[in-house]
Amino acid sequence: MSNTDKSVPNAPAESGGHPPTTDLFENREFVLVSNREPYTHERDDGSVSVVRPAGGLTSALDPMMATTGGTWVAWGSGDADAEVTDENGCVRVPPESPSYELKRVFLSDEQVSDYYYGYSNEVLWPLCHSDTAKMTPNARYWRQYRNTNQQFADAICSRIDPSNAVVWFQDYHFALAPRMVREQVPDAFCMQFWHIPWPSWDVFQSCPQYDELLSGLLANDLLGFHLDQYCLNFLDCVSHALDADVDRNRGRIDYDGRTIRVEAFPLGIDTAERRQLAESSEADEQWQSLRETYPIPDEGQLALGVDRLDYTKGIEQRLDALSHLWEWYPDCRERLTYVQKVTESRSQIDEYQHLQASVEERVERINDRFATETWQPIVPIDDHLPQSALAALYREADICLVSSLRDGMNLVAKEFVASQVDDPGVLVLSELVGAHEELGELALTVHPNDTEAFAATIEDAREMQPAERKNRMAQLREQVETNDIGRWKRDVLQAASDLLQQQ
Repeated sequence: MSNTDKSVPNAPAESGGHPPTTDLFENREFVLVSNREPYTHERDDGSVSVVRPAGGLTSALDPMMATTGGTWVAWGSGDADAEVTDENGCVRVPPESPSYELKRVFLSDEQVSDYYYGYSNEVLWPLCHSDTAKMTPNARYWRQYRNTNQQFADAICSRIDPSNAVVWFQDYHFALAPRMVREQVPDAFCMQFWHIPWPSWDVFQSCPQYDELLSGLLANDLLGFHLDQYCLNFLDCVSHALDADVDRNRGRIDYDGRTIRVEAFPLGIDTAERRQLAESSEADEQWQSLRETYPIPDEGQLALGVDRLDYTKGIEQRLDALSHLWEWYPDCRERLTYVQKVTESRSQIDEYQHLQASVEERVERINDRFATETWQPIVPIDDHLPQSALAALYREADICLVSSLRDGMNLVAKEFVASQVDDPGVLVLSELVGAHEELGELALTVHPNDTEAFAATIEDAREMQPAERKNRMAQLREQVETNDIGRWKRDVLQAASDLLQQQ
């Protein structure tokens, strides 16, 4: 069992202005489980340094864990992680003020290859994004996924009080682990948030292990998705695949002698942090540096895309629309510059290598075709940028292009809105992303595969009058600030607390 102090009576409010979560699980051990860890230890010229990954869900959940206490179980991926952990694989964090335990699970190279890159990202990722042609249902991947889920389940059960625990799984890496935990600890309260879409039954059925995945997830007491539609898709899959009593209206499933609650919790961002970054002097300095480093013109309009290099993000479709724009709307040439900030992702997988080559070829072709002696239409940035530089890009952009082919939520759209602290810009948003349900009425909607209409919509964004831009952005900002990361955490944990009280 963990010896972490789980009672923090004077804990401060979390980001987003919401009260702390400490009171929701009084006298219970809280265990958070994710693939990625909130802190890594890395060797640096003979010494060991602590690295906190920038952005992402881990940075959003770290303040909650610091407030709530408990144990965070994650893959120990740092090259010095093992050196600083105790005999149980644990280290106290945050480094500056330790308040919870980080329990590291160490994986072999084969596990990383087959569990993470293989089953998680070559089977579940394309499956849940409804792109079954990219699925690679290798039997070896499945074995390592199952074995690694068991390893995480064993690590969890080694750290919790079997009769007095709350275990919160994050994402698609752990579809089997809840069942494995419950087999060892029947009284544990398990919940999970699935951060990517959940597909329809006809898509999900293409996975050969669909029944085992569903059974694993139904060991949770609470299962969360971004949207109501994903919840309904999941309920349909259970209804078709398993002998379960499914109540679509109430979001309830009776299975294996238990009742599981399925509910939508749209994910938000830390809007206060984003706004503060955009207004900071660091962002001012980074903007100047960006203009000195890259061919970003002093005048004209700036369009922006910020993406992981992933085939679900619709980057190729976006570039095709921009090419069409500069061809059919020649007045845009030398007046609209597009900055594409990309972050390399899963480069060990063939599909991602092909995508990178395709994107690079498109950028080169478009620049060769439309560039002048003084202007480059597309400015690609693949260098690592600090958060203040990204905030500067968001702030200065006149148009943000989000063209995903499928996206559970897409937080880039929300980060752009929260960072618009000067002259308001325009959000151009794919109708195929989860964020469209919240923001679609105030953004300009596009279908990423309709190239001509996409180009015309970018032109509409470019010509939108200041008063309309200001009105739309004010309402977008209110929506994003109301449904921030603090509200998401509070809503999920309050739902879990309500279930615990009912039980």
